[in-house]
Amino acid sequence: MTNDDIILANRLAEAAGEAIRPFFRARFERETKPDRSPVTEADRASEAAMRRILNQERPADGIIGEEYGNEREDAARVWVLDPIDGTRSFIAGRPIFGTLIALVEENRPVLGVIDQPIARDRWVGAQGQVTMFNGAPARTRRCSQLGNAHIATTSPAAFPGNDLAIFERVGAAAGDILWGGDCHNYALTASGHLDAVVESGLKLYDFAALVPVVEGAGGRMTDWQGRSLDARSPGHVIAVGDPALIEQIVALLN
Repeated sequence: MTNDDIILANRLAEAAGEAIRPFFRARFERETKPDRSPVTEADRASEAAMRRILNQERPADGIIGEEYGNEREDAARVWVLDPIDGTRSFIAGRPIFGTLIALVEENRPVLGVIDQPIARDRWVGAQGQVTMFNGAPARTRRCSQLGNAHIATTSPAAFPGNDLAIFERVGAAAGDILWGGDCHNYALTASGHLDAVVESGLKLYDFAALVPVVEGAGGRMTDWQGRSLDARSPGHVIAVGDPALIEQIVALLN
């Protein structure tokens, strides 16, 4: 990863936002995908805009995207795109969705962007660098006890199988639970407004961009066993602002 990659990631976020904003709180086409998740014109326009730039400027790099699949996914460097994380919120006119952009090298996310194109809020995390929120450093909150922690997760329905019952052990021990928010919860953890996020059933394009953002702000992300996340992780995710919370959450999940 180079500084040019960070510049490019910001350009991708700009292009995605330009494609999304005309559809927000407007009329647009929508469909239900085989996994019962919604997709809209805005999702597809956003990803197409980012892919055009990558194919022109990084033709040797791979691309993994939620809406248009994989290109050169075995490349040493792979861009991972979720054009609208939180499509249900977008459809409802709630500006808490986000565009996720990640660069993965040797299976590890090394660069991540969480962009909220309506509020024009952007978090940029890069390996070895401090996460930036709208051009200023972002810092997580110190909260070493789960009983004092404000935690978040998107929806009870988002936990597959028995995972909701497992998560509820964490929820019962936490100081407070916020439902809803998708990727915005991870951004707020990076900025110190939330203390933890616990989710499962995520795909690579759902979590790759989050890792550099949260960890560059002083937090940590792992799977439910406390292992670092990479491109092979199964999608059980913990994000914390204070790394001291990881052991407590993992113990309850297991």
